[in-house]
Amino acid sequence: MSALNLLCLPYSGASAMVYSRWRRKLPTWLQVRPVELPGRGARLAEPLHTDMQGLARQLANEQRLAASTPYALLGHSLGALLAFELAHELQALGCPPPVALFACGTAAPTRREGYDGANWREPRSDAELIDELRELQGTPEDVLANQELMSLTLPVLRADFLLCGRYAYRERTPLRCPLHVLGGTDDRATEEQLLAWSRESLGEFSLERFPGGHFFIHEHEDRVLATLTAALEPHRLTA
Repeated sequence: MSALNLLCLPYSGASAMVYSRWRRKLPTWLQVRPVELPGRGARLAEPLHTDMQGLARQLANEQRLAASTPYALLGHSLGALLAFELAHELQALGCPPPVALFACGTAAPTRREGYDGANWREPRSDAELIDELRELQGTPEDVLANQELMSLTLPVLRADFLLCGRYAYRERTPLRCPLHVLGGTDDRATEEQLLAWSRESLGEFSLERFPGGHFFIHEHEDRVLATLTAALEPHRLTA
């Protein structure tokens, strides 16, 4: 039996390897495949992107082979929007749809009020970026105070926030795959903003909320992985 690929898109400022530990925790039939973005990790020498559609199109061409066998897409925060756009770009290339799309930790593409919007359509200062990180509560203060580390991280964050701030929703034929939304009860996305994801696919829809803020996927990792496994288990026999 072949494995089912789980293509994971990272959140702002992160390398895709934030998902690498999932490989040890998920069943062997589910193969975690972190999707590294240009400008970070093993792709550090490549230019950073600030155009979501252009980045999704590039990734679709790179992931065509992985999408030729049964696969699912998952993204958190920025990664959720990127996974959504990637699903459409893969569809445009004639690839089969994913068996599921998991959108974690962000409002639906049509309900971005209270998010990046105008605040991040132009580059912002280092201090403003650090304030945003502090508000998201996912970065320790000693890391924020480390100037050397921040000098490496902030250019990536600036590009990622521009990806979100300049994101423009394009109305297209809805996807046809199951769409599962995961959110934190204390995160900024309201239930209405999360439920609005249901308009983006004609497939099955589910919403599950977890205790905690923006980084609930790490705070409640085992429960998140159990949710992923349960949702993908029905597709195991066809993988």
